[in-house]
Amino acid sequence: MSVHDEVEILLVEDNPTDAELTIEALREGGLANYLIWVKDGAEALDFVFGRGAYAGRSLDAAPKVIMLDLRLPKVDGLEVLKVLKTDPNTRTIPVVVLTSSKEDRDVAKSYQLGVNSFVSKPVEFDEFAKVVAHLGLYWLLVNRSLK
Repeated sequence: MSVHDEVEILLVEDNPTDAELTIEALREGGLANYLIWVKDGAEALDFVFGRGAYAGRSLDAAPKVIMLDLRLPKVDGLEVLKVLKTDPNTRTIPVVVLTSSKEDRDVAKSYQLGVNSFVSKPVEFDEFAKVVAHLGLYWLLVNRSLK
């Protein structure tokens, strides 16, 4: 079994600073042991569907939660969300949009596409760390999933 078969959190974030802050907040909560960070929407889809650099990854080991930014290179977050939620093999994976966007249209579109939660990133580091830690605790320890 490879490390890619044990993923609990798939973090899809193109901003290295935001990714590092997210990973650190999850690490402090003991929730970053099985985290994979990808930097664009195309890589996220490759990971989930076992394509490209992730060919051969067991598709039975879906992430417990995907933390998804909306503003991504190659394939944007809304398109990633649409693909995930329309595929019968991935539609039950919880997806949390974690983005700097506070635009109502992004919130509405995300929920129309089936997002499980939409969280705007706080600007303040301490608040951001609290939000991420709470998200991780909820989706990994409190929420009951199918797998």
